[in-house]
Amino acid sequence: MSLAQMLQQSGVIESMAGELGIDPQTAKIGAGALLPAIVAGMGRSAAGSGGDALGGLGGLAGAILGGGGGNMLDSVLGQSPTPTSQGNDILGNIFGSKDVSRGVASEVAALTGIDEAVIKKMLPILAMAAAGYMAKKATSGSAASGAGGGALGGILGSIVTGMMSR
Repeated sequence: MSLAQMLQQSGVIESMAGELGIDPQTAKIGAGALLPAIVAGMGRSAAGSGGDALGGLGGLAGAILGGGGGNMLDSVLGQSPTPTSQGNDILGNIFGSKDVSRGVASEVAALTGIDEAVIKKMLPILAMAAAGYMAKKATSGSAASGAGGGALGGILGSIVTGMMSR
């Protein structure tokens, strides 16, 4: 199952639509356009840069697991507004700067016709949902707490491979 399908089936799309005051079809279109950029950013982050021990997957895993792990998905699905600071932390880790995040939002808005302000609000929510999904998969498959990064790497690899084969 693709990440986009998982988000649809888990209720993330409907929850996000309600929170942003848009219809579920618009949320689905926006998510479909944003997810490749988020997953690609996670892939680049996981590949690391220059062998920095604190960068790469370690930094991404730290942002995901330190940001609440699987609870981030629950936050997106909850009745309260999503606390997007965790999502913004993940976006900072995968994109490196707010300018890149803004560029992604601008391109997706132009591509989909969805208001750029709505796309900017979608980004951290989707980052949290994707990261929360990966964290839940990683922690359900690893008994040792130190195995989270390795499990996240495997899950991220399968998601990136799935996105690239479409």
